Amino acid sequence: MTSAKHTAGLIHWNYFLALERDLEAISRYIELTPQNFNTYSIELAHLLFAAASEVDVVAKLLCERLEPGSKCGNIDQYRAVIMKHLPSAATTVVKIKRYRLTSIPWTAWTSGQNPSWWRSYNNVKHERDAHFDQATLGHAIDALAGLMAFTFHLYRFLLPPDRKSV
Repeated sequence: MTSAKHTAGLIHWNYFLALERDLEAISRYIELTPQNFNTYSIELAHLLFAAASEVDVVAKLLCERLEPGSKCGNIDQYRAVIMKHLPSAATTVVKIKRYRLTSIPWTAWTSGQNPSWWRSYNNVKHERDAHFDQATLGHAIDALAGLMAFTFHLYRFLLPPDRKSV
C-alpha cells in the first residue's frame, strides 16, 4: 500500500500529466508547429496560467530541497538558488518527439534573465487587456516544458531510489 505522503508527493507529476493532456487536446485544433507559435487564445491563456502557476509551486519546493530554510517567493529568488545549486537546470532540454519540437525553457537564466514565457505569463495575468496576444502556443509549450524540467529535478530529490522511474 502506498503511503499518503508518497502519493501526495506525486501530485506535481500527476498535475503536469493533466496539463500535458490539455496540450494534446489543443493539438486537435492548432498544429503544434513553430509556424503556429504566435497563435493565441483563451484556452492557451488557461494552459499558460496553469503551467506557470505550478512552476511557481514546484520551484519553491525545489529551492527548499536545494537550500533548506530558503524562503524563496519569486522567480528571481528561485533563479538565484537553483542556479547556485543546480546550474544544469538552465540547460535542461525538453523534447516533444511526437511533434519534433525541442524546448530549453530556462535558457534565459544562463544570462541572468527570466524566460520570455514567464514575462508573458505575468503580462497576461496582470494586464490581460493589453497583453492577451502573449498567451501564445509557443509560450504555453515553453511553460509546460519549464514545469516538466523542474518537476523532474524535484523528484530526483523526493522519490526513493526504487521509484526514480515515475
